Amino acid sequence: MTDHVLVNDADGVRTITLNRADKRNALTAAMYAAMANALTSAPEAGIRAILFTGAGGFFTGGNDIGDFLANPPANDDAPVFQFLYAIATTPLPVVAAVEGMAVGVGTTMLLHCDLVYAAPDARLHVPFVDLGLVPEAASSILMPRTMGHAQAARMLMLGEPLGAEEALATGILSGLVPAAELAQVALAKAKALAAKPVEAMRHTKALMRPQQAEVLATMKKEGQIFGACLRSPEAKAAFQAFMMKGKK
Repeated sequence: MTDHVLVNDADGVRTITLNRADKRNALTAAMYAAMANALTSAPEAGIRAILFTGAGGFFTGGNDIGDFLANPPANDDAPVFQFLYAIATTPLPVVAAVEGMAVGVGTTMLLHCDLVYAAPDARLHVPFVDLGLVPEAASSILMPRTMGHAQAARMLMLGEPLGAEEALATGILSGLVPAAELAQVALAKAKALAAKPVEAMRHTKALMRPQQAEVLATMKKEGQIFGACLRSPEAKAAFQAFMMKGKK
């Protein structure tokens, strides 16, 4: 798989750590595949809760653009879509500990987590339109439902980032925790979930997500439009400008 995704099992909790701090935990196809596998294999391994963390003071800077352009998601079998489907459908409760940047999928994946704790420096950013693309992970419906259309439009249409306090007020976060305590608090919450009756927990999570079929259908539709946009002249121009900016 890849050493850029660390998987550790203890006390019924599977901790999945994005471990590419020198690149702000930017995600590659191999990392998506590793995360998807970690999610789908968890129930049979006796895991009762999932915890996502990031190394080096970052959650994730989003896609590694070079890897993304070299391995564009062509269909539903693409690693990124396999990961999004896995996190959207896992029967296990999912916790996330967010520190620093959470860009693109780093933000949209949080909509599929059950508890999200963040450090005060957390910054959520979904610049899809700026890159000539559209939202993914069903964020086009989940974000407006979570925070309201006006706030969702700020993020998805204007591409404005959201600070930790704003994210808490809009309902994306479960709580703010000092950075020095974040890992410990998030793990304690994941352990608390793992210690509860398994079947009752799974039924409760399913009951809290009654519109799952619509979510998955939206993910599929977004993916189709995303793929078409990725081949468009404006997306190619946006990515070229981004790469040039990075070189400078």
